[in-house]
Amino acid sequence: MSLEIKINGRTARVMMHKKQGHLYEIEVDDKVYHLDALMVERGVYSILNDHTSYNVELIEKNDHRHFNVNTLYHSYDVEIIDAETKYKRNRSKEELDDIRNISSPMPGKIVKIPVKVGDHVKAGDTVVIVSAMKMESEYKVQKDRVVRKINVKEGDIVEGNQVLIVVE
Repeated sequence: MSLEIKINGRTARVMMHKKQGHLYEIEVDDKVYHLDALMVERGVYSILNDHTSYNVELIEKNDHRHFNVNTLYHSYDVEIIDAETKYKRNRSKEELDDIRNISSPMPGKIVKIPVKVGDHVKAGDTVVIVSAMKMESEYKVQKDRVVRKINVKEGDIVEGNQVLIVVE
């Protein structure tokens, strides 16, 4: 699983190679780290790296992509840049406002479809959840719409850019 993570304006490429219990092997900008990480209470983690212990508090902001990360002496603004975020950034504002065919930019598995044909959905409502690269992405409508067609069902494996749901 590879992501980009923006930390106080700096972007790093992060890849998780292994996870076994609370032991992790991750790569950050081509440097490999072996971490022992435990959640000690909700939102608080103890991380051991090269015999040095770090206590980290994660506070989720408005969505599952933005966090405040606090350590003993520092605080960081963190944004997780996943496939959906990259896809949206590469589209113009006009395209985003007029999306009628909901599709995933990459192959994945349909996890949940919380709507049915004929449903009236409001801007920001989730219409499908897709799991790709071990992460779940929620696809939302940009304007108030009506669901006209659902081309997939929960559990389906889909191709990248395949039209999943049509709204008007």
